[in-house]
Amino acid sequence: MADTTGYANPGLLVETDWLAAHLNDPDLRIVDCGVRDSFTRAHIPGAACPRDSFMKDPANQALVMGPDQIATEMAALGISDETLVIAYDGLRSNNAARFWWVLNHYGHSNVKVLNGGWNKWLAEGRPVTFKDAKVPAGTFTPAVNEHNVCTVDGLKERIGKADTIIWDVRSPEEYDGRNDRGNKRKGHVPGAVHTEWTHMMSSDDLQTFRPAAEMWEVLHKLGITPEAEVVTY
Repeated sequence: MADTTGYANPGLLVETDWLAAHLNDPDLRIVDCGVRDSFTRAHIPGAACPRDSFMKDPANQALVMGPDQIATEMAALGISDETLVIAYDGLRSNNAARFWWVLNHYGHSNVKVLNGGWNKWLAEGRPVTFKDAKVPAGTFTPAVNEHNVCTVDGLKERIGKADTIIWDVRSPEEYDGRNDRGNKRKGHVPGAVHTEWTHMMSSDDLQTFRPAAEMWEVLHKLGITPEAEVVTY
């Protein structure tokens, strides 16, 4: 893996050179979290593609799938409780990061995001395929982690608290109310600071995560420190 000096949790990411050397590991599952049409055209060998990278509840798109649905979806992707999962996309890791969060929410922390995703993999001339991988069904046991989610009521209780930072990671237009994205209400949570999530990603074609020092510079300007509780939306 590449040098990730300065990251508090460097193990959350994996580099393309490491993945290229471990494509055939039996306990590894690669998940393409991009658009299905793009996956069909080409993807990393051995990758599977979920029907919904965001794992949303069909009955309520604002929420994540329930435990039973998650168990079914993960089994179809060949993910078991011991599987190392590498998630990637060609969307600045937006969907891959969401997939990482969903797995962690259901107790599966053995998951990493491919730094640079499809863009970096392709730019480096690494192997690709258009064939669907035949993966054996997995056995996934959901164990809900309540510590990485904040409810609406919990957010209301945190507004105005000095030890809590509410971070709005949406676009500037959504934050200031110029774009409601079809919602009944617009604007932002009172007291929320703002920097779009894309500012944590490089602006070049590789779309990797920015170095830790650059991230910290952005975070410090927002008042985000290791001691603060941070709620993002």
